[in-house]
Amino acid sequence: MNYYFQLYKPYQVLSQFSREEGKQTLADFFEVPKDVYPVGRLDFDSEGLLLLTNDTQLNHRLLHPKFLHQRSYWVQVDGAINEKAITELSNGVDINLDGKIYRTKKAVAKICDEDPIVPERNPPIRFRKDIPAPWIELILSEGKNRQVRKMTAKVGFPTLRLIRNSIEDIRLNNMQPGEMIALSEIEIYQKLFHKKQN
Repeated sequence: MNYYFQLYKPYQVLSQFSREEGKQTLADFFEVPKDVYPVGRLDFDSEGLLLLTNDTQLNHRLLHPKFLHQRSYWVQVDGAINEKAITELSNGVDINLDGKIYRTKKAVAKICDEDPIVPERNPPIRFRKDIPAPWIELILSEGKNRQVRKMTAKVGFPTLRLIRNSIEDIRLNNMQPGEMIALSEIEIYQKLFHKKQN
């Protein structure tokens, strides 16, 4: 039987169930059948939407680079980010991946008109009175290692807080860190792939 879950991975939690000394893992928050694992990962210091399943076909379609799918992020950055930096992020920037220069694919980037409504983070970001910490939204069709952080740093505005808000039409909505929702097979396939089948 295939299982499907969406969860809000809290900050400073590893995207794995196997224990690692000194760090919290998904096993500290969630209980799922033994053969269910995360599809992809979120970094230890990132938060937000993570999918879990034992469906190997779904895992392949979400992780193989030839199957592009959109994932959106809310990114709180250090400094008053400007339209020049937003344009650079949209067009693609050169980042370092495993010692090689990689040009990111075109993305959708915009400065948020209003701060997204997000849960408090514990501990909170380091706040400095004289330096703004605005939010941007970044929509990518790829997921390289620490890509968002490398991209914002490249344009001069390091990431302070990073939340994955959606993968295609699967969204956090009002989920809180440590919450998990079970999805049906029909539901998850429709939300992830319906655009490509129409």
